Amino acid sequence: MNPILKNIIDILNVEELERNLYRGQNHKTEHVFGGQVLAQAIAAAYRTVEADHDLHSIHSYFIRPGDWNVPIIYEVDRIRDGRSFTTRRVVAIQHGRAIFDMALSWHRMEPGVSHDLPMPDVPPPAALRGDREAFLEYSKDNAEMQRFGFRFEAIDSRQVERIPMDDQDTHPPVKHTWLKARDPLPDDKEVHLALLAYMSDLDFMSTSMLPHGRNRMRNSVQGASIDHALWFHRPFRADEWLLFAKESPNAGGARGFVRGQFFNQSGDLVVTAAQEC
Repeated sequence: MNPILKNIIDILNVEELERNLYRGQNHKTEHVFGGQVLAQAIAAAYRTVEADHDLHSIHSYFIRPGDWNVPIIYEVDRIRDGRSFTTRRVVAIQHGRAIFDMALSWHRMEPGVSHDLPMPDVPPPAALRGDREAFLEYSKDNAEMQRFGFRFEAIDSRQVERIPMDDQDTHPPVKHTWLKARDPLPDDKEVHLALLAYMSDLDFMSTSMLPHGRNRMRNSVQGASIDHALWFHRPFRADEWLLFAKESPNAGGARGFVRGQFFNQSGDLVVTAAQEC
């Protein structure tokens, strides 16, 4: 496994301090990435649930900005352990105050009816240019941008629409991105759940800015995630290609709403995501 991907996996592997208390470290990027907090909260709650229950949904709120200089403490509340459903709440704490809150639900697998929407008809990842190459070209003279580029070394992402990173034009609020870890991951559900949560916050918010000239407005808009939800429908691997199909049906009142769907290469809908920012 390449060292940058290993570092991300290590950061998502929270440290147990005592029963129901966990500590997570931060990337040294002068901000706390929301996807990191999502993933660490899932990892903390995962340690408290019986193995025969599968995570099926999370609903979370970003309450305060995080401080990248100090670790984050995750407190897990074991709300309910049922025969079919298990419920947890996780609060992320820094400097004695909550910065993030998440509710999670697990479900013991049961038989039932099944259907899912078809995957959008888009080119396969092999036909697309990697975002790493585009980012290196765009950020070569921009030191501020370069500090975020490490994620492209760990996660292979490829844009279907190929909108240039310095593009000033307006576009429909729709975006399709193929994503996967660059190297094989352990056969551990927690790792795949955490990394997908991490990836679900990559380039999600910007979809709501596409109709307004995303880069043209970059210096006049301060972006922040308000909430984030995920529904896990079917098994998946984060080290195999997943298509993240994103759309923003609404923006108004200084808030943008974005929803997305993850499909595997077989065309199965595996995860749904939603965020207001």
